[in-house]
Amino acid sequence: MTLSASLPLLVLALLIEAAFGYPQRFYAAIGHPVTWIGRLIGALDRALNREAASFALRKTMGVLALALLLAVAIAVSALLQRLCLSFGPLGLVPLALLASTLIAQRSLHEHVARVAEGLEQAGLEGGRKAVAMIVGRNPRTLDEAGVSRAAIESLAENFSDGIVAPAFWLGLGGLPGIAAYKAINTADSMIGHRTPRHLAFGWASARLDDLVNLPASRLTALLLVAAAALDRNVDAGGAWRAIRRDAGKHRSPNAGWPEAAMAGALGLRLAGPRIYGETRVEDHWMGDGRAEAKAGDIRRALALYRRACGLLWALAALLAMVTLI
Repeated sequence: MTLSASLPLLVLALLIEAAFGYPQRFYAAIGHPVTWIGRLIGALDRALNREAASFALRKTMGVLALALLLAVAIAVSALLQRLCLSFGPLGLVPLALLASTLIAQRSLHEHVARVAEGLEQAGLEGGRKAVAMIVGRNPRTLDEAGVSRAAIESLAENFSDGIVAPAFWLGLGGLPGIAAYKAINTADSMIGHRTPRHLAFGWASARLDDLVNLPASRLTALLLVAAAALDRNVDAGGAWRAIRRDAGKHRSPNAGWPEAAMAGALGLRLAGPRIYGETRVEDHWMGDGRAEAKAGDIRRALALYRRACGLLWALAALLAMVTLI
């Protein structure tokens, strides 16, 4: 698929997902493409990741598992894309519907908004319950500020790897591009951890995920800076200064960019030391503002996110028009 076809596909997919999301009745009936990918990853993990094997062999098996996963994802999506495009220009509509299932603008907004609602309506316990649905850290260790920061950090990071990165690879490679990206990203979330079982087996997935997210994380930060420049209630200059000062200090090569931009724009400090399960993770702070975030700050972050999504649509539409000229 050429850029002159994949970019209009991207615009249509973004608008469809923003308007409708992924209906809950579909999820209840047939699951979701990411859950299907996850089942395949789980099967490969059980079949190829043998605890008795050497570190080197488990690392090799992890590379093989990733290759098999990508082969399936690309082959199936390429077949579906070819089938849709066999109907001519009208085939972009069902193709965009398929692609929209791998973007998460609407669901991310809904999940983060529930944290603000939980804090506002049911206090700390309501916020903890809602934030536990979107972050891996131990909610019992979080006070109101911790819950609020966790929600905002999740919004910033997932804007990059749940929306901008899928959009980037959809625009570049059509349905196979976004399917390959989601396969890599899901593999990283499932087996890319530094645990005894997955340190070797998940090495390839974690490293490749870092690589494919690199361009989108920088683009996400720029979108947030641009969105901040359109909002008098946030600080675009602060966002830019936080990116330049703090983004490279994050333990993740990518997450620091959107988190620093969000922190600087809102006048907050994000990231920093956190507890996942029973493990304390030391990390640098992003931003130099206040750490005492509240539900109102989550609302401000969501407003900034909506503007940044709008800029992403505009950028995709502009690029689509340029390629058609």
